[in-house]
Amino acid sequence: MKKHISTADLIIIVITVALFAIALFLKGFTHNLLLEAGVLLVSVKIIMMNYKNSVAIKNLLKELGDIKEMLSEMKNSKDL
Repeated sequence: MKKHISTADLIIIVITVALFAIALFLKGFTHNLLLEAGVLLVSVKIIMMNYKNSVAIKNLLKELGDIKEMLSEMKNSKDL
């Protein structure tokens, strides 16, 4: 999982959680806390989408490499 989450993502996670904790202690359980929780959830969702995209791109690159290898083998067998 470390290879899919960049340093920037980790920094964003830490900052977002820290700001949420600060808002929790400063504002208490009020209506504004729901807004802060919404911001936290949006940040988590964006990071999850980034992770999912990273995994999908890795799989696509593997499949493209396999296709390239097959085409190369077909070309080599045709040249013989």
